[in-house]
Amino acid sequence: MDTMVKLAAAGVTAVVLSGVLKKSAPELAVLLTLAAGVWMLAVVADGLGAVVELMKELAGQAGASEELLEPVVKTVALSILTRLTAEICRSAGESGVAAFVETAGTVLALVAALPLVRAVALLMGELLV
Repeated sequence: MDTMVKLAAAGVTAVVLSGVLKKSAPELAVLLTLAAGVWMLAVVADGLGAVVELMKELAGQAGASEELLEPVVKTVALSILTRLTAEICRSAGESGVAAFVETAGTVLALVAALPLVRAVALLMGELLV
């Protein structure tokens, strides 16, 4: 809870400062937004590491290999990165670029998930035989 209060305060501060900067120096407003976002990700990075470790532990208990876990982690990471990048583009007034970023992120997430789809198809084939 304490971390979220810090993140919320930093977010509101960044929005207010960005609003002021947009009038006189829009490029600095985008840099401020980017810097605030990077700082926020750095604050929660340990939490992401804990989630990955838990997923590995659960996969090990379920008897699943880490090869099956990797596509899930990659897809989630691509989703987060795509969303953040698209929002930064929109904040800079570049909604067209944001749409292309979202499309590219979707394609890359599908590509990252292919090994998982293959493993599920093989498992289904084994169950049917």
